[in-house]
Amino acid sequence: MTDGQWAVIKPLLPVRDPRRGGRPLRYPRRLVIDTILYVLRTGTAWRHVPHDLVPWDVAYRWFRCWSADGTWDRVHDLLRDAVRVAEGRDPQPSAAVLDSQTAHSHQGGEAIGYDAGKRTRGRKRHVLVDTCGLLLKAVVHSASIQERAGAKLVLARITETFPLLGLVWADAGYVNQVDKGLLAWARTHAGLDLQIVARNADVKGFQVLPRRWVVERTFAWLGRCRRLARDYERKPAHAEAMIKVAMIRLMAARLAGEDIEPQGPIETEAARRLDDELNPK
Repeated sequence: MTDGQWAVIKPLLPVRDPRRGGRPLRYPRRLVIDTILYVLRTGTAWRHVPHDLVPWDVAYRWFRCWSADGTWDRVHDLLRDAVRVAEGRDPQPSAAVLDSQTAHSHQGGEAIGYDAGKRTRGRKRHVLVDTCGLLLKAVVHSASIQERAGAKLVLARITETFPLLGLVWADAGYVNQVDKGLLAWARTHAGLDLQIVARNADVKGFQVLPRRWVVERTFAWLGRCRRLARDYERKPAHAEAMIKVAMIRLMAARLAGEDIEPQGPIETEAARRLDDELNPK
């Protein structure tokens, strides 16, 4: 992390109370987070981190503990609200975009399945993002679970966390000619208006679709982290935590005033469309 990013993240971390006893911390927290980010960014195994960082078991223990006690969730949510406020938006979103991504699993563990459509053995990352592309909720589940069932895992009780949320865009994979029940379920059980943005079948190759490009750009952001290029985690909770750590890194850079240049055709085109929307001629 840069000094600016650390200045953003440091006040949000839990404060250790010396009155509760215990040995003093042997390694500074900044170096612990640097080690976790090294694993995330480079995709290396925990046991292969360089010796100038903290020992791998120390970094993994902190990562695992902060995943279990909700520290990553709290830091992520606070940074997301801060980024939305900095962009002149309400901390509570009113619209979102839903999509999933299948990741090939190289390890054993929980919730491993086969996605017949993608012909991939692994897990699915189901994400709900706001109109800025910031993560609202992520659920990692078996790849054998279809989009419609996975969407219910994401959207169920989502309005308890985001009471102003009323509109969600998704692709045609969530509704087909045989089963359109997800639309009624979203209205009845989640209180959401789920709108489908269909792809133009007459156009071949890559298409930038209205609204859907936002979540595709988020997947491109996550793809910068090699740890997320495939699924290496043995537990879905740790896979979800890695997604949140990647977003924490990105949002901390934004709040620190560090510009991140778009990479690849998806991010470049998304940046152009966003600039056209914000600065119409």
